[in-house]
Amino acid sequence: MLAMTIESREHVRRYFDEFGDAEWDRLTGDVRGRVSLEIHRRFLTRFVGPGDRVLEVGAGPGRFTIELAALGATVVVTDLSPVQLALNAEHLRGSASDAAVERREVLDICDTSRYADGEFDLVLAYGGPLSYTFEHAEEAMRGLLRITRSGGLVVGSVMSLLGAWRHFLPGVVKVAETIGEDANDRILRTGDLRHESGQGIDTHVCQMFRYRDLAALVRAADAEIVAASASNWASLGDLDALAVLEADPSRWARFLEHEVTACQEPGCLDGGTHILFAARHPHV
Repeated sequence: MLAMTIESREHVRRYFDEFGDAEWDRLTGDVRGRVSLEIHRRFLTRFVGPGDRVLEVGAGPGRFTIELAALGATVVVTDLSPVQLALNAEHLRGSASDAAVERREVLDICDTSRYADGEFDLVLAYGGPLSYTFEHAEEAMRGLLRITRSGGLVVGSVMSLLGAWRHFLPGVVKVAETIGEDANDRILRTGDLRHESGQGIDTHVCQMFRYRDLAALVRAADAEIVAASASNWASLGDLDALAVLEADPSRWARFLEHEVTACQEPGCLDGGTHILFAARHPHV
């Protein structure tokens, strides 16, 4: 099982190396992505303040490195992919945001042993890096909590099982025709996309979560979730309607307010493509 996990993480490293700068455009290339970016940004602003020292895990090309810098934080930027780290440096080079970066280094989220207990005010793990830890998810979560100061938070996201099923249903139907309904049933039961691997499908291998799975993971790491949100809700709907709203700044601002609020409703947490969370030890 360990070997499978290591192999899976190497697959992830290669995936993001090859994905390259497309990761920079992922949250701005279409209206749904732009809504997701705003939801992530607003969620983050609730927890980061001037002077905070932040470890950014899975930082990618720098979308949220820029946000952290704008909030007044100093950032240790990390990613499993050397290519993504290089793109992070390229996108921030010469900007005010780059001055907020202490250093950049390759990091596997499953091994944070190089950092001291309580070294950071906050750990940011957006982009779903915990979704690539599989059997080592609890170990990874404990590691992130260990290096966060007393009272500090781990803020992150995981891929949403039910939200992805809802949003990508046409693709799910086609995939099930290839891998078989039994394998599809296992994916929906476990969230583990490794059930697709080796069956002739080029898939993004990751672990998807229900909100209850995420809450159980955090509890197993002796912590609690203090805030959560879906990444999208109404914005996963009709693109033409979204385009009409986005074209009118006043209506768009109102829509975003409603969308951000809706995404935090308990009944909506499983409805987006990702689940955002903030967690800390409960005795704090």
